[in-house]
Formats: sequence, C-alpha cells, structure tokens
Amino acid sequence: MTPHDAVGLALDLARQPGLELPIAAVVVDAHGQVLGTGVNLREHDSDPTAHAEILALREAGHRRGDWRLTGCTLAVTLEPCTMCAGASVLARVDRLVFGAFDDKAGGVGGLWDVVRDPRLNHQVEVVAGIREAECAALLSDFFRGRR
Repeated sequence: MTPHDAVGLALDLARQPGLELPIAAVVVDAHGQVLGTGVNLREHDSDPTAHAEILALREAGHRRGDWRLTGCTLAVTLEPCTMCAGASVLARVDRLVFGAFDDKAGGVGGLWDVVRDPRLNHQVEVVAGIREAECAALLSDFFRGRR
C-alpha cells in the first residue's frame, strides 16, 4: 500500500460525522492489510491517552497477537504528538506516514523528532506531508465551524 493510499484510509475515517476531532490513524501490515484503526476518543472515554494513533496501535497489537508491529506502517492525518510518536517507536513500527504538520505539538519533526532519535533502540522511517492539504483543510474546516 502506498503512503498516499494509507493516509487516504485515515482521511476516510477522519471524515466521519460526529467525531471529537477529525483526526484518524490506520495501521497496515506489509501486505496492505488493515490491522488497526483509531479516532480520538479522549472526551468520550475520559482518557488522556485515547489518541487515534494509540487506539490503532492497540487494535493492531491485539489483532496480531504481539505488541511488536514490525513490518507495519502507521498512517495518520495529523503529525503525532510526542506520546504517539513514542508509542510508534515502542511498537517497533517500520514506517510512519502523516498528512498535516503540527507546529504546536508535533513529535515527528514539527516540534520534536522522537521517532528518529538515535539514542533510542528503534528509529521509524517517516514520510511526511502526504495529502497534506486535504488533512489540513479537514482540521481547519472543523475548527472554523466551532468558532
């Protein structure tokens, strides 16, 4: 599955009506099979860790029967925060692809670069800015409607 297609799957999830935020994540294996999906549920679950990426990684781990997600790609509509970037390192994902950059909280190059820190025991390949305009517009439109 191409990075464009993987972010497209995340965009499809993020476009669902009634979401807390239009942010979604998908974990796909090396064969392009979807192992996990997630949308932000922090408010719904009263859980500060219920970010789209964390939920997608958890589902993928359960589905695979292993917390090690070697060979997998995590695709997200928005650059992951430091918590989610760290989780992708700990899960041993091979690649992280994302759409829009997050200059205020990004943990994959925007503000920090957790996933490529050479001091860690695993580094994640990053493909950034995939379908960036679509992902950014989705967020902009959402927040414009809230003001």
